[in-house]
Amino acid sequence: MQQQPQMNPQAAMPQPPQMVSSKDAMYFSDMMSWNLLAAKKAHFFASQCRDPEVVQAIERAGQMHQRHYNMILRHLQNPPQPPVM
Repeated sequence: MQQQPQMNPQAAMPQPPQMVSSKDAMYFSDMMSWNLLAAKKAHFFASQCRDPEVVQAIERAGQMHQRHYNMILRHLQNPPQPPVM
């Protein structure tokens, strides 16, 4: 039996790829949708609560999802430039 090389899911890519596949683009779209929906739901649920501590905790969660959405958007709007040789 041959051993399969172990993939480390925590390892970061040293350089982003020069091209994004259509599958990757769809995943970026999904991630943005998930984060935007989570931020909207958190805002809605916080508006339904009366306990200020719960409202604050839910709003912080919503803000986190909003930051993630904005971060993904910034990365997509400003792709890394290829090195000039």
